[in-house]
Amino acid sequence: MNNLAQRTITGVLFVVLVVGCILYAPISFGTLFLAVSALTTYELGLLVNKRVAGANVNRPITMLGSAYLFLAVMAFCIDTAGSKVFIPYLLLLMYLFISELYLKKESPVLNWAYSMLSQLYVGLPFALLNVLAFHADVEAGEVSYNPILPLSIFIFLWLNDTGAYCFGSLLGKHRLFERISPKKSWEGSIGGGVVAIVVSFVLAYFFPFMSVPAWVGLALTVVVFGTWGDLTESLLKRQLGVKDSGNILPGHGGMLDRFDSALMAIPAAVVYLYALTWF
Repeated sequence: MNNLAQRTITGVLFVVLVVGCILYAPISFGTLFLAVSALTTYELGLLVNKRVAGANVNRPITMLGSAYLFLAVMAFCIDTAGSKVFIPYLLLLMYLFISELYLKKESPVLNWAYSMLSQLYVGLPFALLNVLAFHADVEAGEVSYNPILPLSIFIFLWLNDTGAYCFGSLLGKHRLFERISPKKSWEGSIGGGVVAIVVSFVLAYFFPFMSVPAWVGLALTVVVFGTWGDLTESLLKRQLGVKDSGNILPGHGGMLDRFDSALMAIPAAVVYLYALTWF
């Protein structure tokens, strides 16, 4: 019961923080996910250094890389900086490679691999949230902040998780991916997807800047890739031999545990929304 209460309180505070920061203002949105990106990258590096023999990821530099990439993409999206804003980030990536020539660490190739993984797996998806949040109006010559699109990603993910748990507990018989996540079932996954699709109709009604089919397609994209994101992090934890990625969130594990689905869903949502403009 104590663990359930702890999980409930942490979960409620987590949802309130994320929803509040996204809706309040661009500055609160940026501050929150800048911190989340940096902390998640640092957590991944800490986990790797503890669990992978010979690995010695430069956590401060990879953390700085993810934070800078988020700010650079944000500056580019709100049109306060051109493409040159990415040059320092490229130099930082080059430093991560070149520094291994001089540090004489045990496994430089492992350090390269996990350092680049931290940027591709964590830094880039959070940076792409800016693409969802900020939209340029060419005719008006200004950039607007639309909190609903980034918020909808998390709404779909949370409702999918809740629906999958409920339907899986009641009806789950066929394992979805037993080798990696024995508790997930096809029944739960389908049920979670149905819940997300139903909510997409609600969002389409209140926020008609996208059509109903577009909202439904976004929900499906988020559900499918969010499930793959969850499974990807489960595979990572199995490889590293841990149950939770960290303990920063009491009762919920670490930052990777809370944002695992989003790390796949965000890039997929960006690709999907760009694809809509091609037709």
